[in-house]
Amino acid sequence: MQLTPVLETFYLFFPGGKFVLYQCSELHSGWDVNGVVFSFSWALQKAYRQYMVLTGETQRSQEECLKALRHHRYRSTQILESLSKLKLNSDDEKLQKDQLLQKLEAKRLHLDDIAQDLPHSNGLYLQIVLGSVNLFLRDADKYRYKDEYERFKLKVTMCILVMSILCITMNYRVNDAILHFLLVWYYCTLTIRESILAVNGSKIKGWWRLHHFITTAQAGIIIVWPDGIIYGMFRRQFTWYVCFISIIQFWQFYYQQGCLYRLRALGESHNMDITINGFRSWMWRGLSFLLPFLYFAYMFQLYNAYTLYHLSLLPECNEWQVFVSAAIFFILFLGNISTTSLVIFHKLSGRTVIRRIQKKKSHDHIQ
Repeated sequence: MQLTPVLETFYLFFPGGKFVLYQCSELHSGWDVNGVVFSFSWALQKAYRQYMVLTGETQRSQEECLKALRHHRYRSTQILESLSKLKLNSDDEKLQKDQLLQKLEAKRLHLDDIAQDLPHSNGLYLQIVLGSVNLFLRDADKYRYKDEYERFKLKVTMCILVMSILCITMNYRVNDAILHFLLVWYYCTLTIRESILAVNGSKIKGWWRLHHFITTAQAGIIIVWPDGIIYGMFRRQFTWYVCFISIIQFWQFYYQQGCLYRLRALGESHNMDITINGFRSWMWRGLSFLLPFLYFAYMFQLYNAYTLYHLSLLPECNEWQVFVSAAIFFILFLGNISTTSLVIFHKLSGRTVIRRIQKKKSHDHIQ
C-alpha cells in the first residue's frame, strides 16, 4: 500500500498532521486516506464559495444603500430649498414650516448616522498618501484599529515626554534632533490614522483635525531650523512647551478614555468617537477641571509666538523659520482658544435656556 504521496498531500493541507496520519495508517491500513483528504478539501472549497457569495452580496448591498442615501439627500435638499422660498403669512403655516424643518433636520442627522456605517471616499489627503485603496473596515476591525490608535497616541506621547525631559537636562543637538524627528513622525502618522478613522466613522472634524496638520508643518519647520544663536535662545522655551503639552495630552487621554466609556455605556456617544487634544461638548461632565490647564497651554503658544516674533526682529536673525514659526504658533493659539471658548459658550447658553424652560414650566404649573 503506497501511502507516501497521499500523506504528503494531507501534510500540505494540515501541517503537523503527517506523523499522526502515518501512525494511524500503520494501525489501520484499510483506511481510505484519499477520502479523508478529499472531505477536508471539499469542506474548504464549500466554505470559500460561501464566503465569496456573501462578499458579493455585501458589496451589492453597500452600493444599493449608497445609491438610496444619495437619493434621499438630494430629495431632502430639494424640499429644504422649496421650504426656504415659501412666503407665509399666518402663524399656523409658519408653525407647520418650522415643524417640517425640524423633521428635515432630524432626517439629515439620521442619514449622517447611516452614512457612518457605509464606505466613504478616502479624501484628497489619503488619496495622495495611500492611493485609491479601499480603507473601509469591518466593525470588529474598526474598533481594533481605533484602540490601536489610542494606544499609539499614549505610547508616543510618553516617549516625547521622556525625550523632552532629556533635552531639558542635557543640552545636546543630537537629543534635539531626535525630539524634533519624533514630533514630525508622530503628527504626520496621526493625521494619516485620523483620516482612516474618519473614513470609518470617527467624528473628528473641524479645527481639531486641522490642528494636527498645522502642528505637523510646525514640527517640520523646526526640524530644518539650523543650529545657531537664535535657535539657542528659543530652544529651552520650546522644550518646556513640548514637555508641558505632552503632560496635558497624557491627562486628556487618561480622563477622556473614562469619559467616552461612560458615555458609550449610556448610549450618548458613538462607538468610533476618539480622544482629542482639545475640548468638546461631551467632555463637559468630568473633564471641565482640565480647562485651566488647556488655557495655560494656549497662552504658552501665544508666548511662543511673541518670543519668536521679537527674535525675528533681531539683526542676528537670518533664518526664515523664526518668523514662520511665530505665525504658526499664533494661528494655533487663535484656533485653540476660539474653538474651546465657543464650545464653553454654547454649552453654557444651552444650560441657561434649559433652566429658563424648566423655570417657566414650573411657574405655569403653580399657576
